[in-house]
Amino acid sequence: MRILDRYLLRNFIEPFLMCFFGFIAIWLIFDLSDNGQDFIEAHASLKQVTKFYLTQLPQIILISLPVGLLLALLFSLSRMSRSNEIISMLTAGRSVVRILTPLFIVGIILSVVLLALNYELAPHAEGVKKVALEQITKGEKKAGERDTVEGYLFRDRQNHRTWFVQKFRANSPELVGVHITQQDEHGTITRKWYSARATFNAKNKKWILTRGMSVDFDKEGNITDTDTFTGPVDYRDVTGWTETPWRIASSHLEPQNLSIPELDQYLHFNDDFPEEFLAPYRTYRDYRWALPWSCLVVVFIAAPLGIVFSRRGVLAGVASSIFIFFGMIFITNLCLALGKGDRIPAVAAAWIPNAFFGAIGLVLLFFRATNRDFPRFGFKRRK
Repeated sequence: MRILDRYLLRNFIEPFLMCFFGFIAIWLIFDLSDNGQDFIEAHASLKQVTKFYLTQLPQIILISLPVGLLLALLFSLSRMSRSNEIISMLTAGRSVVRILTPLFIVGIILSVVLLALNYELAPHAEGVKKVALEQITKGEKKAGERDTVEGYLFRDRQNHRTWFVQKFRANSPELVGVHITQQDEHGTITRKWYSARATFNAKNKKWILTRGMSVDFDKEGNITDTDTFTGPVDYRDVTGWTETPWRIASSHLEPQNLSIPELDQYLHFNDDFPEEFLAPYRTYRDYRWALPWSCLVVVFIAAPLGIVFSRRGVLAGVASSIFIFFGMIFITNLCLALGKGDRIPAVAAAWIPNAFFGAIGLVLLFFRATNRDFPRFGFKRRK
C-alpha cells in the first residue's frame, strides 16, 4: 500500500467510524427511551439488557453501515477537494479511478462483512426481539406461553405424511399431542401414530414417541396391527423421517425472519407449493444475497459526487448523493414488494436496485474521470 492510499484511508476512516458509531448510539438512545422504563420496572440486570441489545446489533449494523459509509465518503472527499488535495493528486499523474481504488476495496470489504451478518444473524434479530423483550419484562414462562402454537397442521407432501400437533413452542425439539397419518402415493392411509409427546434427537435424526400407539391399515381401511406403548418408560424410536421440528414449524414463520439456509431448506421441502405462496421466500432469499452489496454501490455513487472543485459543487454533490441514496431505498422497497407479490421474478426484485444505481454510479465515475460536467436535467427558461 502506497503513502497516498494510506493518507486517503486515514482521512476516510475517522469520519466513517464517527458516523457509524454515531448512528448506533442514536439508535440505542431512542430504543432505551422506549424500553428503558420496562427494564427498570422488571428489575432487569445489566447482563440481560446487554444480551438483548447484542442480539439486535447485527440488524442495526446492516442498516447503519451504508448510511455511515455515504456520509463519510462525502465528508472526507469534499474536504480534500476544498483544500485542493484531490487536484494535487491528479496533477501528480494519478487518475480519479486510481485515487478512489482504496475506497472501492473498502466497499467490497464492508459488503462481505454485511453478507456474513445477513447470512444468519441479522434475519434472526427481528424475529427474537419481541420474545427476548418479553422474557425480560414478563419472565421466561409468560414469554414461552406467547410463543406457543396450538392446533397446528403440517403436510409433508414428499413423504405423504400429515402431522397434527396439539401444542409446541418455536425452536423446541418437543411436540405435545401428536397425531401422524401415513399415506401411500394413492392417498390410502397405511398407518397412524398417536403420541402424547414426540421429541426429535438432532444428533441421530431420530424421533422418540412416548405414551401412545400405532395402528396399521390394509388397502380396504381395516386395522391389521396395533402397537401400544403407554408405560412411563415405554417409547418408540422412529428413524428415516425427513421432518424436523423446524421444518414442521417453518410454514408458521415469516420469510423476513428466516436466514439464507432456512429459506433454502424451506424452498427445497415445499417446492410443490403454489408459486405465489413461495414468492416471498424466494424474494427474501435472493434479497439476503443482494442487500450487502449496496455498500459497494454507495461507494460508486458517493465517491465521484464527493470530488468537487467549488463550494457550490460540494452542496450539489451532497444533495445529489443523499437524493440518490433515498431513491435507492425507495426502489429497493418497491421491487421487494413486487417480488413478494409475484409480480416480477425474485432475482429481478433483489438485484434491480443494485444494478440500476450501480450503473448510475459508473456513469458518474466516468464523467468525473474524464473531467466532464455531470449531466443536468431541467427545463430551459424562455427568454
